[in-house]
Amino acid sequence: MRYIKLKNRLVLIVLNLFCAGLLQAQQAVVKATIDSTSILIGEQTMIRLEVAGNKNKSVQLPVYSASDTIITGIEVLEMSKPDTTDLGNERIRINQNYLVTSFDSALYLIPPFKIISGDDTTYSNTLGLKVTSMEVDTVTAAFIPIKDVINPKFILTDFLPDYWYFWLSGLLVVAAAAFILYRIYSEKSFILFPKEEPQLPPHVKAINGLDAIKAEKLWQQGRIKEYHSAITDILRTYIEERFSTPAMEMTSGEILAKIRRISETDSVYENLKQILQLADFVKFAKYQPLPDENELSIINSYLFVNQTKIEEKPIITEGNEENEKNEENEKNEENEEIKNKL
Repeated sequence: MRYIKLKNRLVLIVLNLFCAGLLQAQQAVVKATIDSTSILIGEQTMIRLEVAGNKNKSVQLPVYSASDTIITGIEVLEMSKPDTTDLGNERIRINQNYLVTSFDSALYLIPPFKIISGDDTTYSNTLGLKVTSMEVDTVTAAFIPIKDVINPKFILTDFLPDYWYFWLSGLLVVAAAAFILYRIYSEKSFILFPKEEPQLPPHVKAINGLDAIKAEKLWQQGRIKEYHSAITDILRTYIEERFSTPAMEMTSGEILAKIRRISETDSVYENLKQILQLADFVKFAKYQPLPDENELSIINSYLFVNQTKIEEKPIITEGNEENEKNEENEKNEENEEIKNKL
C-alpha cells in the first residue's frame, strides 16, 4: 500500500513539472541589448529588443515617438518597424530597435522594458549607459588666431535698387505686350482672343452619344454592363444640362422622382424608368437581359430625349394656329420614325 501511494506521488510530481514546463514554454522571453554602453554627449546608440513568444498570442512592444524619453536624459530619435521571424513549433521572434541619444553627461540605468504577450506581462533585463562630455585641453592645445577680413563675392542683386523685382516684372509685361502687338499687325491670321465655338444643345449631344453607342454594338459583343452604363451616363448628363439638376450624383430613384414632378407625360417617366431599372439590374445584380430588352433601352433613350428636348419654335402669326398642330403631329411622327428606324 505504501508503495502505491509513493508511486502516485511521483506521478503527480512529474505531471506538475511537465505542466510547469509547458507554461514556461508559452511565456514570452525578452532580451534587451545596447550597441554601445558608453557614448559622448550628442552621439547615438541603438537599443535592441528581442522577444520570443507564442505565435498565437498578440505581443505589445513599447512604443516611442520622436523626442520621447525612455527615462529622463535619454531621448528616442527613431523607432524601427518590428521584424518578425517564425521559429517553428508555434513560436516567433520579434526584433525591435530604438535609436537613442543623450545631451546630459551621467551614468544612466535603463529600467526593464515591459512586454505584454496575451494576458501575460514580461520584463526585459536592465541596461546601463554612460554619457560623457568632451574634454577640452586648455593647457597644451594650440589656439588659432582670428582670420583676416574676407572680401565678399560679387552678387549683382546687391547693386540693384530696392524692389528691383518690381521693375523687372514691369519690363517683362511691356515686352510681352510689344510681342503681342507685333504679332497682331504682322500676321493677319493671328487671333489674340479666339471666339469660343457655340455649344451644342443638350439634346443634340445626347442623340450623338446614343448614335455612337448604337454604332459600337456593345451588347452584341457581350459587353452588356458597358453598354447600359454608357446609356445611363449620356442620359444623366442630358438631364443635368436640360433640367439643371445634379443627375450624375443622384440615384436612379431620385432621378425618377424628379422627372415625375417636372413632366406631365407618363410615357416620359415610364421610358426612363425602364432604362434606369434595367441598368441597375445589370450593374448591381449581374442580370443578363434579353436582346429585346437591350434594344428597348436604346429606343426608349431616343424617345426620352426627343420628348423632353427644348426646340426653338418659330414666331406664329395670327391665323396660323394650325402650325402648332402640325408641329405636334410632326413630333409624334418623328417618334414613330425613331422606333421604326431602331
